[in-house]
Amino acid sequence: MSSEIAERFFAEIGLAGVGNIHTFIRLRKFNEIDTSNIYFRLWRDHPRIKTFAPRMNAATGELENVYFDAETDFTENDWGIREPVGDAADPAELDLVIVPLLCFDTRGHRVGYGKGFYDRFLARCRLDCQKIGVSYFPPEPEIADITENDIPLDACVTPTKLFRS
Repeated sequence: MSSEIAERFFAEIGLAGVGNIHTFIRLRKFNEIDTSNIYFRLWRDHPRIKTFAPRMNAATGELENVYFDAETDFTENDWGIREPVGDAADPAELDLVIVPLLCFDTRGHRVGYGKGFYDRFLARCRLDCQKIGVSYFPPEPEIADITENDIPLDACVTPTKLFRS
């Protein structure tokens, strides 16, 4: 299904004006979508687009935005998450963020892992930065416990359809 999500991503998400994309690196233990299907294809077919991944800043508890490519070294943090080694870049430079989630609704609200890392990260991105979720499953009718700090998605890609918010 990760391959189908990647195919739909490239078929339905316009990349003409995109120069910088942030994507999470899959956590196998949580059965997350394998985003390597997307970033490997970006490197091959869209070499002008720079790719970035999250790294947890242990001092601040916030996500950082770190450039990565096929040559980048990775390290494993205390939670077993692979993170790129390198300098952090400003999230305001991002044009598109691929957002992890557990589920989403038709209005673009999502449920993540409950710590708010991505909502705080997305709040530091430009307003016109595309926020694209990826999910194995179609949307729920409604997620009820939304707060003022929750940042909605612009769209979510599933194996069978693109859902716009």
